[in-house]
Amino acid sequence: MTRTGIETALNDLLFNRDLTLQEAADRHFTPEYRQRTDGEWADRTEFLDHIGHLRTVVRDGRVEVHDELYDGSRYADRHTCHITKTDGSTVSMEVYVFADLAPDGRFRRIEETTLMLQGSDTDRNLGSAR
Repeated sequence: MTRTGIETALNDLLFNRDLTLQEAADRHFTPEYRQRTDGEWADRTEFLDHIGHLRTVVRDGRVEVHDELYDGSRYADRHTCHITKTDGSTVSMEVYVFADLAPDGRFRRIEETTLMLQGSDTDRNLGSAR
């Protein structure tokens, strides 16, 4: 089993424009994928709608993983997303993730909490899938 991780998944979703959104999602997320961000649940369709929007406002960025743990089908990490938006402004968010992996190594469920380090109040919804 090849396991995905948050850095690879986010790089493909947000920064790799050689992949379509659907190709990136299929590579890292199961069809039944669900995500809870800061208490708000989103199904895969809602999640991909949000990522599609982010692709229109994010110009570039990087994911900095501070801690990462795999334990069988469980995954946890702490990472910071450093984003440059198309308007030139920057956003940094620290994210704490707990996830379940499917037998094929893709994310089946993620629950995360975000902490805004740099950005405006309107940038807070960059982390929310709703």
